[in-house]
Amino acid sequence: MDKLIGAAIAIVTVPIVLIGYIVLAEWVIKRFPQKTGDRLRPVLWVFPAVAMLFVFLVYPMIVTVWFSLWNFDPAGVNFTSFAGLENYATFFTNNDTLTALRNNGLWVILLPLLAVGIGLVIAVLVDRVRYESVVKSVVFLPMAISFVAATVIWKLVYDFNPRIGILNAGVDAAGGEPIAFIQDSPAWPAPLNTVMLVLVGTWMLTGFAMVILSAGLKAIPSELLEAARVDGANEWYVFRKIIFPLLLPTIAVITTTVIIFGLKTFDVVYTMTSGNFDTEVIANRMYKELAVFHEPGRASATAMILLAAIVPVMIYNIRRFREQEAQR
Repeated sequence: MDKLIGAAIAIVTVPIVLIGYIVLAEWVIKRFPQKTGDRLRPVLWVFPAVAMLFVFLVYPMIVTVWFSLWNFDPAGVNFTSFAGLENYATFFTNNDTLTALRNNGLWVILLPLLAVGIGLVIAVLVDRVRYESVVKSVVFLPMAISFVAATVIWKLVYDFNPRIGILNAGVDAAGGEPIAFIQDSPAWPAPLNTVMLVLVGTWMLTGFAMVILSAGLKAIPSELLEAARVDGANEWYVFRKIIFPLLLPTIAVITTTVIIFGLKTFDVVYTMTSGNFDTEVIANRMYKELAVFHEPGRASATAMILLAAIVPVMIYNIRRFREQEAQR
């Protein structure tokens, strides 16, 4: 009951505070000469966003860096000794974290290939059919549920018991032995259970990739495609020489977005395996270091390593956006 009251107060209070700030800012601006007020207005309007950015992003990042340089007591509450880069060295020498790095690498490679690749195929194949909207709605439908709900569904699909797991029901019907899809992790060609977890992410993100790629496909001038077909080009040639090159900027943006998801994936792994059976990923390892092993220093170091892996991809994505805006 107290939580509901607190939530209701927050819902009512936040808009009132924002409106009050806007009114106050305009009142302050009017107290100055017009030229000074025009310069002051952007500063006052941007200030709340900058303040929230500092409070919820910059300050936590600074604290995380500081924590990563210290060792903590067994309860994970108080500093005990200065560790320097020891927590970072532990990350790169621990077998569990190295496994997490390997699995994140598989996520980063397989997830964009599958999600973007399948999304592109669907977008192209249904581009000119009458039931296009129906197909797109069905493919996009998984995005309407949370990743946790999706993993619960797929955990049942992968269940070892043929009476529950759809996949093992098919294997059993074919006369084979049930397969432990999320427990087995053969070394070659890739850990089976990690690949199966990646397929869950693919199922969720294919609709997202398809919608964006379909929008990019609709933006290609139809006259250009028809001219190529009139000149005798077959559909494969049109796709390879015209459609795909024109979609490359869109594909690059979607791919980097999916890569970021692959780097910071957590909920799929946590819900389905909790990182067991060699399915550990960096984000789940960070959670375990903090909540299970009570090692805020190691958890902070893990968080900073994850951030360092994501930032270059984000920078590339921002540059792509700027290049596209400059071409318009």
